[in-house]
Amino acid sequence: MNKFDFSLTTRGGQKVEGIRILGNDLQDAERKLRQMYLNCEITKCETISLDKEVSQSADIEGILTLISKRS
Repeated sequence: MNKFDFSLTTRGGQKVEGIRILGNDLQDAERKLRQMYLNCEITKCETISLDKEVSQSADIEGILTLISKRS
């Protein structure tokens, strides 16, 4: 599965940014997004690599391990 980061304008004209949705592909993620935001206009879509997110969380775990060792 991939993760997609969307920005959109709702049918009422409100801007919404940073909506992250998991999907098998872009079409699947868009379908899920449009179920939540009917008649929205997608202004931006980026694919987020899950490998990057895993490595970031591993870095946080490493920091927490260092902190706990000092205590």
